[in-house]
Amino acid sequence: MLPLLTIAGSPATLALALLAFGAALGSIDVAMNIHAVEVERAAARPLMSGFHALFSIGGFAGSALMTALLSLQFGALPCTLICSVLMLIAMLAAWPRLLRAMPAADGPLFVLPHGSVLLLALLGAITFLVEGAMLDWGALLVIGAGLVSETQGGTGYIVFSIAMTIGRLGGDAVVARIGDRMTLLWGSLIAIAGFVVLLTAPVAAAAIGGFLLIGLGASNLVPVLFRRAARQTVMPTGLAVAAITTAGYAGVLIGPAGIGFIARVVGLPTAFWLLAALMGLVTLSARIVTRKDA
Repeated sequence: MLPLLTIAGSPATLALALLAFGAALGSIDVAMNIHAVEVERAAARPLMSGFHALFSIGGFAGSALMTALLSLQFGALPCTLICSVLMLIAMLAAWPRLLRAMPAADGPLFVLPHGSVLLLALLGAITFLVEGAMLDWGALLVIGAGLVSETQGGTGYIVFSIAMTIGRLGGDAVVARIGDRMTLLWGSLIAIAGFVVLLTAPVAAAAIGGFLLIGLGASNLVPVLFRRAARQTVMPTGLAVAAITTAGYAGVLIGPAGIGFIARVVGLPTAFWLLAALMGLVTLSARIVTRKDA
């Protein structure tokens, strides 16, 4: 579907292509996380953070490749065709290594999340909301505070993204050492500390330090939430993972627009203080979602 996005001749055909592309991408996201949960369970050691780190690295690689191809004067269609071929090669390489059998889920194909899964989905939406807000509003926050120029506004998000990736690359070792509960607790507290630094920083260097802390703190929250979805007993694993993924998409899609609305009413710094308060819900819920019977 990717090359079709570049040749759609009308808003209607582009909308249809985007709908199909988004549906396929969303399905892959759910399937990847379910598969990752089963691989981690079979390995009997934390692996989820490393998987999500490679997701971040893939995002960097894709952006860099497209930028390089476009800078070489390739057209949009040839660029996407090259990317599609590379994706096809990756899928063919992975295919023989995928698990041959997955646990079947009894019951309906779709149910509303309930019990601890509803809380996990809410925390997932909050975490994805924070990530989306850092992308969409982080630069405007530091520019508006007069800490950096417009040309340097993206520096904070770059640092945030690098911190997220580094945090996830080392996240499995951290989780193996301190456990899911402490990872959620300390990760959310570090992210909150990052918000405090960012929102009270008198100079640009301190504000960039805030981005760094938020990235490091938030980096392993989502992987832990997916792992807890696999260990809860109130819903089948597949449905629980799908619920968290859907909530995450909602956080990314709806959240930044909501932040913009709040910022229009009370100002962008206040909106970011609200994000810090929402992250506090992760801190307060760490014990609940990591109970053995959750």
